Amino acid sequence: MITPDPKADLHTYLQSARDALLWKLEGLSEYDIRRPLTPTGTNLLGLVKHAAGVELGYLGDVFGRPSGEPLPWLDEGAETNADMWATADESREFVVGLYRRAWRHADATVEALALDTVGRVPWWPDGRDELTLHHAVVRVIADTHRHAGHADIVRELLDGAVGMSKGNDAVAPGDSAWWDTYRSRLERAAREADQGA
Repeated sequence: MITPDPKADLHTYLQSARDALLWKLEGLSEYDIRRPLTPTGTNLLGLVKHAAGVELGYLGDVFGRPSGEPLPWLDEGAETNADMWATADESREFVVGLYRRAWRHADATVEALALDTVGRVPWWPDGRDELTLHHAVVRVIADTHRHAGHADIVRELLDGAVGMSKGNDAVAPGDSAWWDTYRSRLERAAREADQGA
């Protein structure tokens, strides 16, 4: 019989998203991990920097467990979206190291507290600023997986690499000719649907 372990389940899904996000940086230049590839500036290293701040906030500060990590890009008066990109002085090693330290701090919070522990989110409106640790972990999992999805698309735009992790591309098998034919078929279907609307 399998014994339920909610904390272990939550950690498994959170860690898979963390690993996917970092894997998207592998093998790319400093330029490519910082390049804004959408009109809103989405870039790989910025997604990692943002995810670090999310974990330190929701799975640290919210439960009275500050990490001590300086995050000046989140301070009041900081530039808008400063957590979504890395300056030239914020190296890959710095951002990835910060993210890994955020993991350890967040994991220690989850280990130390019961899932029904109530925390207070200082950036939420008064009177609606409480949540349980369980809710906070689920929120962080959802946010991290969402950004891992963004990273999937950005990485594919950069060099065509796809997948959840090394050795697990999680896409249909096919060579470049198959994918070109597939894309053409989707394009035709989209045009036909538009003309019929």
